[in-house]
Amino acid sequence: MADRRLQVFFTVARLLSFTKAAETLHMTQPAVTFQVRQLEEYFNTRLFDRTHNRISLTKAGTLVYGYAEKIFDLYGEMENMVKNMTGEISGSLTIGASTTVAEYMLPSLLGEFRRKYEDVVIHLKVSNTEGIVSMVENNVIDLGVVEAQVGNKNLVVENCRDDKLVVIVPKGHRLVGKKVVKLSELMEYPFICREEGSGTREVIEDYICHAKGCSDGLNISMELGSPEAVKGAVEAGMGISIVSEATISKELKLKTLEVIELDPPMHRPFSFVHQKQKFRVRVMDELLEFARGYCEKEA
Repeated sequence: MADRRLQVFFTVARLLSFTKAAETLHMTQPAVTFQVRQLEEYFNTRLFDRTHNRISLTKAGTLVYGYAEKIFDLYGEMENMVKNMTGEISGSLTIGASTTVAEYMLPSLLGEFRRKYEDVVIHLKVSNTEGIVSMVENNVIDLGVVEAQVGNKNLVVENCRDDKLVVIVPKGHRLVGKKVVKLSELMEYPFICREEGSGTREVIEDYICHAKGCSDGLNISMELGSPEAVKGAVEAGMGISIVSEATISKELKLKTLEVIELDPPMHRPFSFVHQKQKFRVRVMDELLEFARGYCEKEA
């Protein structure tokens, strides 16, 4: 309903990137560039300064951006009020989730939500926790679901459920048979961990700091980008690891890995994170309420 040219311009201006705007709007980059040029022709002035591979707003662009923000706030408020009046739950949302959450928690949650609200379109972006928080900060996504603490006090963070992390070792490993293991007992074995920026890795590093005063700890031999890759490497006998208990149900059934509890236990929250907004579309509120109920049921 709002001017498409203005929508595209506003997204580019907010992200200061044609490439990121194209990804966010699910458009090609040439299409984004065309819409911006159309708006510049309408106003008969440049809205962006383009130097090398960077862009910045011109004085006119800054003015248009300020008005566009007000226009879209009013448009969104109008749409929300009408939908509240009619009881309609529809629209689209872009959700971002860290890898563990996206692979092991969201499929069933979003499946149930879509069965209840068939007119809602959901786009999902997957990254590590650091990447998801950055997307929320830059308004690339409406809602993030992450697996580590969020340091930005300007964002709303709401715990969903508690997640326990456990040690996994390959069949036949020397630690097999132990019910619990202390961090100090893991030091001598090659350790397979997630990449920098991963929520799982951050939680493990915080645990080590608490236990050892942030001194050198685990013998990291490999860094991998997903829980599945980590589990596969452990199954192949390349080392041991610490993973979310939620990720290993298949391996426990197939008996391809051995699981050992940590002493003391290691826990972390799965959390929702979003912008502090005085106004949100109704479908966002409905999803949050639905997710809260889902988390309570699964806790």
